[in-house]
Order: sequence, then C-alpha cells, then structure tokens
Amino acid sequence: MAPKVLVSDNLSETAVQIFRERGINVTFDPAVGRDREKLPGVIADYDGLAIRSATRVTAKVIAAAHSLKVIGRAGIGVDNVDIPAASKKGIIVMNTPFGNSITTAEHAISMMMAVARQIPLANASTHAGKWEKSRFMGVELTNKTLGVIGVGNIGAIVCDRALGLKMKVIAYDPFLATERAVKMGVEKVTLDALFLRADFITLHVPLTDKTRNIISAQAIARLKPGVRIINCARGGLVDEDALAHALNTGRVAGAACDVFAVEPATESPLFNLPNAVVTPHLGAATTEAQENVALQVAEQMSDYLLTGAVSNALNMPSVTAEEAAVMRPWVKLSEHLGEFAGQLTDEPIRAISITCNGLVKAMNLQALNCAAIAGVMKATNPDVNMVSAPVIARDRGIEISTTTQDKSGMFEGYIRLHIKTAARERSIAGTVFSDGRPRFIQIKGINIDAEVGAHMLYTTNEDTPGIIGTLGHTMGQNGVNIANFTLGRSGRGQDAIALLYLDDQPPAHVLEKLRATGMFRQVRPLRFSTA
Repeated sequence: MAPKVLVSDNLSETAVQIFRERGINVTFDPAVGRDREKLPGVIADYDGLAIRSATRVTAKVIAAAHSLKVIGRAGIGVDNVDIPAASKKGIIVMNTPFGNSITTAEHAISMMMAVARQIPLANASTHAGKWEKSRFMGVELTNKTLGVIGVGNIGAIVCDRALGLKMKVIAYDPFLATERAVKMGVEKVTLDALFLRADFITLHVPLTDKTRNIISAQAIARLKPGVRIINCARGGLVDEDALAHALNTGRVAGAACDVFAVEPATESPLFNLPNAVVTPHLGAATTEAQENVALQVAEQMSDYLLTGAVSNALNMPSVTAEEAAVMRPWVKLSEHLGEFAGQLTDEPIRAISITCNGLVKAMNLQALNCAAIAGVMKATNPDVNMVSAPVIARDRGIEISTTTQDKSGMFEGYIRLHIKTAARERSIAGTVFSDGRPRFIQIKGINIDAEVGAHMLYTTNEDTPGIIGTLGHTMGQNGVNIANFTLGRSGRGQDAIALLYLDDQPPAHVLEKLRATGMFRQVRPLRFSTA
C-alpha cells in the first residue's frame, strides 16, 4: 500500500506533484492546517505530514497520529512542532535548512543597507511630499567592519556578500575552523573582540539557552559606540528593551530587525523608533525560496517513506539512500544485539556501550547507535523505534557511549554491545556475512555462529553431558518443534550456551520443566523482529 501524506499548508502544486510522481498517496488540504481543532481528527491514517508555518503540530495532534512516521517542515524554523512529543512517539521531524539560505542572507544585507542609509524613513518622508535631503545622512559600507555572529549556511553567504561590498569581515563562531575562516577571507575572533571592533553586527545563530539575549544590555555596553545591529535570525537573540534604550540614547546608531521575541509582533519597544528598521519575518519570503523549500521537503519525505533515507532530520541521524542500502543489514544487526541484551536484562540499565570494529567504524555510527538502543528499549517499550529510543534512554538516565576500533580478529567488521546494570554486565557481538544476514558471533565471551530467528530459546549451563538430550526430549514431549540449534562453550566442563530456533514461542510450562531439571542456569525465550 502506498504511503499517505497530508499537506496541510500552502505548498506549491509542483511540490504536491512530486509526491504523486514518487507514488505517494497525497492529500492537499491547507484548510486543515489553519483549523487547530480539525487536524487531530484527520491525522490518524497518514504516514507523513508536510507543513509550513501555519500548521501547529501540538502534542494533541501527535497523540492522534497513530500512523505518522515523518513531519516535514518546508523552511528552517520548527517552533510550530512539538519535537519532544514527536520524538517520544518515534516520529522523525525534518526541515529544509538550505532552500532559503540565499534569500535570508540577501535580506540581511538589504536590511544592513536600509539602516545604513535610512531608506525606510526617507521613503516615508518623500511619500509625504517632503524633500528632507539633509536630514537623512547615511554611512558607507565600504571599509566598514562587519561582525558576523554565526557562520553556518546563511552566515557564510552573508560573509561572502559583505566581502563583495568591500567590507572587512570578522566572525565569531565556536565551530568555525581557523582554516575555513582563512579560506573564506574572514578573520575569526572572540565575541568580545567582535563587540569592540564591529561597525555593523549581524546575527545568524539559532535560539538556544546559550544564545538567548546574546545582545543584552551588558553586551551593548561593550559595543563600539555608533554600531548598527541586524537580526534576521531568531527573535530572542536581542533584548529588545535594551536595544530600544540604546537606540534612544545613541549608543547604537541603528538597528534592523526581521524577527521578534513574540511573533506575530503587534507591539515592540523597537516600533516607531526613527533609527529602527523592522519587517515582519520576511527573511525567507521570496518566490524562489518558497518554491525551493517546498520541493525539497517533498523530495526528503518521499525519500524517507520509500527508501528509508533520512535528510535534515532534527531528531534522527541523517542517512542517505546509498547508506540506507548498504547499512540496512548492519542496522538490523544492531537492533538484534539490543533486543538480545534487553530481553535478558531484568534490572534497570545504567549504561549502554557500543563498539564498532573494522569496516563498521566508517559507517554512520549515530544510526547504528539508535538502532541498538531501540533494540534494548523494546524489551519494556514494544513500540519504540530509532527516533524515540534515545529519548527514552536519556529520560531514564542511561549513559550511552560509542568507541571504534581498527580491524581485529577474523571478521572484516563487527559490532559489540555492552550493557551495565547495578548487579551485572552483559556483552554480545555480531557481524553481517556476505549473504547480508546478521549473525551473533559471541555471547558472554563464548564464540558462536548463530543466525537470528523470530522465536528462539537461550540457555546457559555448565558443560556437562545430557544437555542436548534434555532440551530435545523436553521440547518433543510438549509438542515444541526445534527447527535448528547452535551450541558454544568456553572450554570443556566450563560455561556453555545453547540457542534453539523454534517454530513458535515455547509455552511457560515447558520453560518451567527445563528449569526444574536443575541443569540450566538460565532458560530464556527470545523474540526478534526479523522482517
């Protein structure tokens, strides 16, 4: 059956057509996105939800979304999506961070020019029939120092455009490598240095606890007198009251803001100030950008629903279509390792560590981690998946770690999962053979070659005669068919394990009969999602 997608905002017909051409059953109904009471009532049967900014994907909507796998936002901001609620339910949330980068950067440059030359005020004066030529004295951009806070996709474009305007560009970004700064032609500086030197400051960072009010009253006190500030990134980066005061006193010569702490912004201390240029969040508002992000979200959602490829997800590691094809058996192996360990662990888990050896260490480790954690969590949360599992693990205070190793041993690559509780530690390793089928290769330090079956029985015991006979006899007497079995031991007379492949799950009374023999340390039925 074809996946079903609801488009609840005004995406272009070309974007909707992409879904159709890819074989997606798409419903285009922007009215649903504007009616907050209607969406929860219609979302239940859809696999995907494509939105812009009008649709509010609340916890109520997500609770009603019984089949939803992916939410795609045509644009960057996802303030209208309850990401924690989506993550807990295993729903991928993706955006389109690159489709409107140029448009937003151009708007920042336009705002900088507007505030430098007082264009909006001069325009209003001239429309009013005045000719106040001497009133609107501006400043040139050439040879001025532009301080760019945040050099991601948009910030980097702003740097490039500013250099083209013959400005000196200094940049603050903790993640900007010195080599990249040199290649871009900008000078990497500290935030304090930027505050002291910049004639213009433009912001291009997300709103986080660290960046909130990055332009505060205290920061403004350190700025170069007469600086001009541009914010086309996120409301909340600038303390609007402090900025308004600085504009009124002349400490800041001018400001241009496209975003506000509360939006829609119907009032702000910046409104009606003669040296403040304000626009209603127009950063991405060009025909080209709106079309680009619509097409991009349609392609991304289709790729995920049809091939498993994940692009620009905010709560899941990205996996390309090529990676998805190569990694599928390794992701399944990771999940099986987690399922094995999770079903054998009855007490609270304190730590999960994953070791990726050989060729595996070059793969998408985040995706493998998510799959392994999901397998572990399924023992107590059957509906968990790669999106929700890390959230559940974090909520439980479980420590997650990953290490990589060069190839060692006979296998080109393998994955080892280690579980730690207050009482014990448990380890299991596996690999994928050339046939593409995952196998367990070591359990409790005992080497083994075991495929994964849907219904299995795991036993541990001291290596003594009669174990195989007891297993076979007990199962046969009670009508449980053994399709195959695998044995392993650490040495003669030492620890031994057995894995039985069964046609169905063994009844509880059969397990009790095995335990009653006194020959086994553990008798545990196992289920695996082999599909």
